[in-house]
Amino acid sequence: MGKRSPAIYFFKMLIKRINEDRVFDLAAQLAYFFLLSLFPFLIFTFSVLPYIDIDQKDVLAFIGRYAPTEFMDIVEANLKSVFTKNTGVLSFSVIATIWPVSTAIMAVIRVLNKAYGVEENRSFIVARSLAILLTFAMIFVIILALALNVFGPLIGKLLVTHFHVNPKIISIFDFFRLLFSFLIIIVVFACLYLFAPNKRLHFSEVIVGAVFAATGWQVASLAFSFYVDRIAHFSATYGTLGGIIVLMIWFYITGFILILGGEINAALRFSKKMSD
Repeated sequence: MGKRSPAIYFFKMLIKRINEDRVFDLAAQLAYFFLLSLFPFLIFTFSVLPYIDIDQKDVLAFIGRYAPTEFMDIVEANLKSVFTKNTGVLSFSVIATIWPVSTAIMAVIRVLNKAYGVEENRSFIVARSLAILLTFAMIFVIILALALNVFGPLIGKLLVTHFHVNPKIISIFDFFRLLFSFLIIIVVFACLYLFAPNKRLHFSEVIVGAVFAATGWQVASLAFSFYVDRIAHFSATYGTLGGIIVLMIWFYITGFILILGGEINAALRFSKKMSD
């Protein structure tokens, strides 16, 4: 009997893990927690923007690159008075953001433990603290990505106007700016896959899933946005709830890709052991 191909074993293992770990169900759970934390996070972010001299329109334009139009309509309708929020609301927004997102991370920790076949013997405090730290890391990446995408073009324009830098060099600068932003997202996903499971792993064992998650999320977001804007008509089916349905589907896709990246890492680890 011939030796089974590592590639075939990997895909069989991946499909098995997706079914046994109930990845589709967990993605729906993550979508729920993402929805709970969305508007508190936006209130917190948009309340901080005036202190770092970033215009609200620039941030909305950046989010609009990936998000469907219905989602942007909901955001803009609910954030008109955000800059008038007081400190108490801002403090509440921080708490209301961190807790549901860290709860979602806790769910990811559980599914990654199951994917690697390990038990969670860390205390609740340790596990929750880890989830909160990873939440802060994700928030930091989002803010950094906003800063790079908002300030990047302004810096390029300043270099051309005042320092007479060749526009071709600015194009190279823009490329590396976007590449750096993408690499930071990969690193955060890698940290999630590295520290979330209760198992000692090496960075090389989680980088494939991190690259897949970072790339897959951006591609899936752009594709879904195109589908919603050009093909689907959710408003005709769901009426005023169309925007919420679109938002939940987008969060579901995000949660699924996030978990799938970790499952890919686990499947690769098992398939490599079988081939050794």
